[in-house]
Amino acid sequence: MDARPFTSTIARLKTAGLRPTRQRIGLARLLFDHGDRHVTAEMLHDEATKAGLRVSLATVYNTLNQFTGAGLLREVVVDTTRSYFDTNVSGHHHFFVEQEATLHDIPADAVAIERLPAPPAGLKVARVDVVVRLTKN
Repeated sequence: MDARPFTSTIARLKTAGLRPTRQRIGLARLLFDHGDRHVTAEMLHDEATKAGLRVSLATVYNTLNQFTGAGLLREVVVDTTRSYFDTNVSGHHHFFVEQEATLHDIPADAVAIERLPAPPAGLKVARVDVVVRLTKN
């Protein structure tokens, strides 16, 4: 077994200021070892269970939130009951296919926002997230 992905996962966690626990390492490998992707906590929990990683759904939620806070993930809220976590933290937008509940990346330069309202006093715009909802004919 190649130790490089394991050590790079540990380095990624340490660089983000997170202690590389067994559960964090396991979840990070599921998230980051196969390219950019969008997952819900439930999806990741199911993958972890199938991979033999013993972890509760609450731990998955906590870990996803910790990874997001550390800048390793980006949360994409598609409605009040569902959030996806995106391993691509660069600036971009999303298509959401409603019947499939899937997200697809839209390059940042494919969306033009001509103007935004001024934020309330004392606040500034951190970023703009566009989710284009798609439905099948």
